[in-house]
Amino acid sequence: MKVSFIVKKGAFDMKKMMTLFLSVCIIMTFTACGSTKAATSSQSAKSGVATDKPASGTTAKKLDGNSKILVAYFSNTGNTKALAENAADVLKADLYEIVPEKKYTSEDLNYNDESTRATMEQKNNSARPAINGKVSSFAKYDTIVIAYPIWWGQAPRIINTFLENYNFSGKKIIPICTSASSEIGSSADALHTLCSASANWVDGKRFAQSTSKQELEQWFSSHQVQSGK
Repeated sequence: MKVSFIVKKGAFDMKKMMTLFLSVCIIMTFTACGSTKAATSSQSAKSGVATDKPASGTTAKKLDGNSKILVAYFSNTGNTKALAENAADVLKADLYEIVPEKKYTSEDLNYNDESTRATMEQKNNSARPAINGKVSSFAKYDTIVIAYPIWWGQAPRIINTFLENYNFSGKKIIPICTSASSEIGSSADALHTLCSASANWVDGKRFAQSTSKQELEQWFSSHQVQSGK
């Protein structure tokens, strides 16, 4: 009787151990599945899968969906981007980033090296860096604000590419720019020659990084540029 009791007790303990082991396995399986799902979601977000955020440079960003004004900008350091975003906000305009197919590195913009990419492009009047993406429904805009930095006294050649890719006939074009110290100078005049003679060019202006929205609003108003809403 004593031996029989020990055997039954051992069998009972073994059954408890097996039950515990199976419970742990089930918990670990669900945990692993949850981790895999989270990792997959994270990877999808990074790769742009299953997201409603448009890729930069593929289309105009709709602020209200009914604007007749487009602010198109190229920015490499962020200064011109800030100016363009403020301008779009003031004018209730759509916003489009001009994105190069091959992005510029800090080495490309080395002013002290005559062999750098940007230096070579700026010296070549026929240089036309390729753009990634395009503006959808471009024809609907009657006013185009073009924002760019000053490179070597002129607009980056990618602005030339942008102007030559669309029909600006009958549209009002307003060039604005940023720079460390240089004024807009002849950069806007050089761009003017790339568009249709029927385009209505407004005298542009260089704005400091610290320019407020109120200052921008006053300047646009003085040039008869009203909200696009």
